[in-house]
Amino acid sequence: MDLEPRLLRYFIAVAEERHFSRAAQRLHMSQPPLSYAIRQLEAAIGVRLLARTSRHVELTEAGRVFYREALTLLRQADDLRILVQRVDAGLRGRIRVGFVGSMLYRGLPAWLSAVKLALPDVEHVLIEQNSNDQIESMRRGELDLGFIHENPVPPDVQARTLMSEPFVVCLPAGHPLAARRRIDLGALAAEDFVFFARAASPSYYQTVLSMCAQAGFMPAVRHEVRHWLSVASLVSQGMGVSIVPACLSRSGLAGTRFIAFQHEARSVSQVIWRWQEQDASVLQQKALDLVGKHFG
Repeated sequence: MDLEPRLLRYFIAVAEERHFSRAAQRLHMSQPPLSYAIRQLEAAIGVRLLARTSRHVELTEAGRVFYREALTLLRQADDLRILVQRVDAGLRGRIRVGFVGSMLYRGLPAWLSAVKLALPDVEHVLIEQNSNDQIESMRRGELDLGFIHENPVPPDVQARTLMSEPFVVCLPAGHPLAARRRIDLGALAAEDFVFFARAASPSYYQTVLSMCAQAGFMPAVRHEVRHWLSVASLVSQGMGVSIVPACLSRSGLAGTRFIAFQHEARSVSQVIWRWQEQDASVLQQKALDLVGKHFG
């Protein structure tokens, strides 16, 4: 016979009441079935748990140990029931979120705060990766959501546009053009450029390259790095100039100036996920819904 929770509750009631009639009343049942169930329990485990007299019952030494363990088992069963109910309702679990560094200045911290407020018992695992790496991680099932730059995604990965924002010029603070309010891209034709690495985001690389070509020149790309803060940091050290999303102006990085273009060009961010929305877990769908509410 398995140690069913029902039998454990029967035994606990008898052990605490020290009387079969009172235990039966507490359990809202008659005494004979209760007595029979306790005898079955003792026979199943091969140990005498109760010392019976005509007036009351006492716990044997084995019964006292069994009583303590029965309480623990029932608490664990209740905890497990509550846990799986909360997981089923999307209130417990873990969500793995990939992000490109610039999302730190595009509302990602505020979105995370909203998720933590709505889902306080959900563990959030943040993984910084470039767009291409996030797409591959998504295909391998290593991410639940990702925040990327605009990129082509394979058919088995879903994508939704989050936002678009202007590109701006990033110059060293001491650059001769750093005091301007707006700048024509052609004025930077003779400059060395720091680019976001082609391997990390071919789409971004090609977009910025095309902007320069439309301005009448091909940029001298001296440095390629894989994080936007690294781009801005190299610029601050006088290693070149760059074209970056406007959100980088909120980074607070010393030694840089961010200047608007005469003619606006825009940067696009996306959220990606792999599971089909109709097949998503409740937790995944809740997280995606919060993306829509926060960035929509």
